[in-house]
Amino acid sequence: MRMRSVNVDLGGRPHSYLVEVGSGLLSSCGSWARKCLKGNCRVLLVSNPTVFKQYGEEVVCSLAESGFTVETFLMSDGERFKSMKTAEAALKFMAEARLTRTDAVVALGGGVVGDLAGFVAAIYLRGIRFLQIPTTLLSMVDSSVGGKTGVNSAFGKNLIGAFHQPSGVMVDVSTLSTLPEREITAGLCEMVKHGAISGRSLLKQTGEFLASVDRRSLISDLKDQVSDGSKTRKAAINGLSDLIAENIAFKAKIVTGDERESSKNISSRSRKILNFGHTLAHALEKVTSYRYFKHGEAVGLGILFAAELSKSLALCDEKDVNLLNDVVRNVGPLPALANIDGDEVFEAFKFDKKHLSGSLQMILLKGIGKPVIVTDEHIPRATAQKVLKKLLQKWA
Repeated sequence: MRMRSVNVDLGGRPHSYLVEVGSGLLSSCGSWARKCLKGNCRVLLVSNPTVFKQYGEEVVCSLAESGFTVETFLMSDGERFKSMKTAEAALKFMAEARLTRTDAVVALGGGVVGDLAGFVAAIYLRGIRFLQIPTTLLSMVDSSVGGKTGVNSAFGKNLIGAFHQPSGVMVDVSTLSTLPEREITAGLCEMVKHGAISGRSLLKQTGEFLASVDRRSLISDLKDQVSDGSKTRKAAINGLSDLIAENIAFKAKIVTGDERESSKNISSRSRKILNFGHTLAHALEKVTSYRYFKHGEAVGLGILFAAELSKSLALCDEKDVNLLNDVVRNVGPLPALANIDGDEVFEAFKFDKKHLSGSLQMILLKGIGKPVIVTDEHIPRATAQKVLKKLLQKWA
C-alpha cells in the first residue's frame, strides 16, 4: 500500500510537522518518534484500555527498541471521560513519574484520547511536546491535526483547552480494522463535512468512495489486506487511504492560514468554517450527556440541520442541499432523534464555544464549497426552530 505525507506548514516555525499516512506503520513508530522528537527521551503513552489491548504492546515495544523509556497512562473510554478530573489524574501521574520539559506525550487512540493527551501536554510544565497516533477514522481526518486540545465541562464541550501543535502525526489505516461500524460512520460524516466546505472535488471523491464500497465489508477488507491480494480489496483500501490524506491536506491548508482561529477572520477560509455542522452536534451531545452520539454521528445530523437552515435563509439552493442529504445517507445509519427535546437543544446553543461578542457564530453554506459565517442575530429564531423541528421529526 502506498504511503503519503502531508505537511502542516506553520510558517517554518519549530511546530510545523508532517502527517504520515499509510498501513502497518505502528511497528516502526519508535524510529518515527525519534525523528519527530529529535532523539531519545522519556515518553508518556496516553491511551484507553480498549485501544491499548489492541496496539499498546506493539507501540511500547517499538518505542523501547528505539531508546525511549515509556510510562503508560490509561484513561477510561468515552467522551464523558474527557474531563478536568481525568486531566488532573494524568497530570498527577506525569508529576509522580517526574517527566521533565524535554520529555513528551504520545497519544494512542481516538479523538477523546488525543484531545486530553494534547491538553495535558500543553499545560504540564507550561508545555511539553506530544505526538498523535490516531486510531479512529474521525480522529485521523480531524482532531489529530491542527493543535486544538481540550476537555469537556458541565458548561459545554471543549470550552477548556489550548492550542498546542503536535510534533508529528502517524496515521496507520490498518488500525481501522478493529473499529465498530458506528466509528467508521462517524469518521465518514466528518469527511462529508470537509467535502461540503472545501468544494465539489472533495465532496465528489467522498461520494464516489461511499458509492463504491460496502461499509460493512470495509473493516474485513482492512483486516485481510495483507493476506488477500484481491485487486478490488486493494482498490478499496487505497481509496480510503487517499481520501484520508486528501481530508488531512484540506484541514492542513485551513490551519496553515488561520492557526489559532482568529476572531477577526470571518472569510470563507477562516478556521471557523471547520465547525460546519458542529453547532447542532455539540448541542445534541450536551443534552444527551455525551453518552448517546458518537461525535461524528452528531456532526452528520448537524450538517443536515445547517444545510436546511441555509436553504431556509435563501443562502443555498435546494439542489446542493439534496446532494448533501444523499451523501450523508450513504455514510450509514445515524442515531434516532425521537427523545431529543428541541427546547433543550436551543438552550444548549448558548454554551457553544463559537460565541463572539455575545453572538453565536454559525457556519452555513452559500453552496458547496462556499461556507459563510452568520451570527444568530441574522437568523430568525422561528426559522431555526422550524428547521430543527423538521429534522427531529424526520429522524425520530
